Amino acid sequence: MLQMEVVGVRVEMPTNQPIVLLKETNGDRYLPIWIGMTEATAIALAQAEEPPPRPLTHDLFRDVLEALGVRLQTVNIVALRDQIFFADLVFSNGVEVSARPSDSIALALRTGATIYASEEVLREAGVSMPDDQEDEVEKFREFLDNITPEDFGRAG
Repeated sequence: MLQMEVVGVRVEMPTNQPIVLLKETNGDRYLPIWIGMTEATAIALAQAEEPPPRPLTHDLFRDVLEALGVRLQTVNIVALRDQIFFADLVFSNGVEVSARPSDSIALALRTGATIYASEEVLREAGVSMPDDQEDEVEKFREFLDNITPEDFGRAG
C-alpha cells in the first residue's frame, strides 16, 4: 500500500462530473477518482475547514466514532473492478468495513486518517506526471484555491 494525499476536487467539463485527485506521497503518480456531487461537496468543505451549519453525514459518522471511542486509522483504496473503485475503512478496534472511496476520503479528512492505495490500483488507474508537467498541477491547485462548495451545486 502506498500513502496518498488529497490534492483536491474539481468538476470535469463538459460532463459536470466531479473528481477527487489523490497524489502518491512519495512518488509522481496521481489517482483521479470520479465521485458524486454530494461527496465532492463534503470533501471540498473538509479541505476548506469550513464547518457546515448542521453536521453532514460524514461529520455525524466522525462524531459517532468519537462517542464510541473508536478511531479511523486508515482508508485503503484496494481495488478497481469494472471502473468502480473499492475502499476499506480500518478502525482502531481491528474492524474493517468496505466503503466507497469518496465517502472514505471525506471521512479521512475529518478524522486525520491516512489514505493509502494499492500498487495494483495505481498501476491500473494512476497517471504519472513528470516534473515538467507540474505546472499543470499547480494550475489545478490554483483552481482548487478559488473554488467554493457552492460551485458544486450549480447545473451546467
